[in-house]
Parts: sequence; C-alpha cells; structure tokens
Amino acid sequence: MTGFGVREMAVDLGTTNTLIYVPGHGVVLSEPSVVAIDSRTGEVYAVGSKAKQLLDRTSGSISTIRPLKDGVIADFAVTAEMLRDFIRKVDRSRWARPRVVVCVPSGVTDFEKRAVEEACLSAGAQQAHIVVEPMAAAIGAGLPVSEPTGSMVLDVGGGTSEIAVISLGEIVVSRSIRAAGDEFDMAIMNYIRRKYKLLIGQQTAEKVKVEIGAAYPMSNELQTELRARGMVSEPPKAIVLTSEEIRGALEEPVSRIMDGIKETMDQTPPELASDIMGRGIVLAGGGSLLRGLDERLRHEMQMPAHLAESPLTCVAVGSGSLLEKLDETARHRWMKRVPRRKSNRVSPHADNGELAIANRHEAVGSGVVTSTLSPVSQPSHNE
Repeated sequence: MTGFGVREMAVDLGTTNTLIYVPGHGVVLSEPSVVAIDSRTGEVYAVGSKAKQLLDRTSGSISTIRPLKDGVIADFAVTAEMLRDFIRKVDRSRWARPRVVVCVPSGVTDFEKRAVEEACLSAGAQQAHIVVEPMAAAIGAGLPVSEPTGSMVLDVGGGTSEIAVISLGEIVVSRSIRAAGDEFDMAIMNYIRRKYKLLIGQQTAEKVKVEIGAAYPMSNELQTELRARGMVSEPPKAIVLTSEEIRGALEEPVSRIMDGIKETMDQTPPELASDIMGRGIVLAGGGSLLRGLDERLRHEMQMPAHLAESPLTCVAVGSGSLLEKLDETARHRWMKRVPRRKSNRVSPHADNGELAIANRHEAVGSGVVTSTLSPVSQPSHNE
C-alpha cells in the first residue's frame, strides 16, 4: 500500500511479527519483527522479511536483532527504526503522521507502555494509543465483549501467552505468561542439543515446530528429517524426528500455559466461570496453531475450545475495529486521555531507553494522547 493520506492505523507490535491494519483496507502489512544492523556504521541494513533471512546466517559486520522480547521493547532505538520503516511501507508519503493504536501484553508496566508509545511517536506517529492484546484479540475473534456474559480468550503470541476473561467491555481477570512461540522454539533447540548433540538455529526449530510440533497425541504421528551440525568438531549428520518426541520437548512451556488457564479460571467469579465452561475458550495468535493445543485444552479443562477464524490477525483486526467499527462512546471509553509526566527528569542510573523517552517528552510536551483499557497511572520517581 503506497497511497497518501493514511490517517489511522492499528499496529500489532509482536515479538515475532508486526502487523498493520488500516481502516477500509484491512491488514496491509505483516513482517517479522527483525532488524539487521551494519555494525561498522550503526545504520539499519534491513528490516522485516529481508532481515529475517539473515537470522542465524550473519557474519562480519552485519548482525540481526529482535528489538522486542517477551512482548515488550528491549531496544528502544531499533524498535523505533523498525516501526518507521513499516509505517513508510504502508504510506510512503513523507508527510504521513497517522494516529496509531498499538497493542501491548496485559502484564506490562506503565514504563513499558510508555516505551511503546514513545517508539510510535519517534517513528512518525502523530498520536499513539495503547490497547491490551487480549481485548484486541477477543474483539478480532468476534467475541461478545460488551455483553454481560463471560468470554475467555487465549492469545498465544511469540513472546507471551495472554489469557483473559472479559465481560461488559472490561477485562475481569487476566494473566500474561512468558511461554509462547519463542519458548516452543527454544525447547526444540534444547532438546535436539541434549538428545542428539546437534546445534540448530531458531528458524530451523520453528520449521520443525510447524512441520511436526504437537501439544496432544495424534492418531497418526508425523516425522521429519533434519540435518544439522554437531557440537564442537563433530561433523553434520541427518536425523529423523517424530511428533511424539517433539511433543515431549514442548511439554514444559505447554504445561505452563495450561496452568495459567487453570489459575485464571480459579480467580474468575462463579457466574462468569459458568458461562465460560458452557461457551468455552477461544484461541488466537500464531502459537495457537500448534497441533492439538485446542484438544489439550478440552481434555484438561473439560470445556469447549475453539480456534479463532483468523488466529494470526485477530489482534490487528480487533485493534483496527476500535478505529472503524465502534461508536464514539466505546472509543472514548477505551481510548482515554491521561496526563503526561510534567518533568523529563530521570534517574542518573536510567538506561538509554529511559533517556530517549525523557528527551522525547521534553520535545512533545503534554499534548500527546495515550489510550489504554486500564488508565496509566502517573510514573513514580523510581520508575
């Protein structure tokens, strides 16, 4: 999409992938959240799909960075550069300054929310609004979030799994678990290193996960052949992996997700829990595509589990709905103005991200809008 005048967009800023939704056009961008940097100049070498091609393959002066970790910004400057590149891909007008709605995990701190907001502003957004991922996922999955009944969503992303119970337009109970797609990949990498004394990168582990990964026993087990280099000076060799052994490798992170759902249900009011036991839980996010995850939920929780119609785009579509489908009352309810910090003073121990945010505040003053489903409180001096 290269037209002029994109005034609003919704950004699903994920650890693994970033999606952008434009009202009237739908999801117009889906790119890996990866940046390649030329260490000689410090300049961005590639962003998105082109940068991902260099993962596990870079050498010399080019290094690849995933600027988000566990759903939050780990490298502020690189995240801003990545967002700037993505926004320009959506609208190449040099004057484009859209209003942006961006999603964050439910468990992030106020400072982490502000870091996301400031990255959007640094990338060229006129305004930045924050919405929590499970609410966006629920809206995108078509759940009746405004009704007085209980709805439950599990959004398995790259860095976090978001679990939430929603009723009357509010998140009643939520939990953010750092067990998701990246943890699945790491579990496979560690298993192959321990069992076969072979080293593989994350892209290879992801390929194995997609081809034969599972969370529940299957009637017909799958297998795939893998060729990898040995540890130390051992030569490369080929092995055959089965879905049964990969299921065992994934048991620890999958069990943590199951435990999180049980703990969330334990904290849910009885009336809403009864609704959920009857209607079930909806699965969203790329990690929800793991084979048998829905069946595992049905078996352990003894309640229905349904995969969303478009699990990969639920969060982007849901946050986009806040821009184009909801009435003004709902938009103002979920997008509230909150006061900005009055001073750009930061601790002498502040990291580069905190200093960048403080400098940005000095530049934009108090006119920036932040929106959140749960209002952001004033920062403390220890933040």
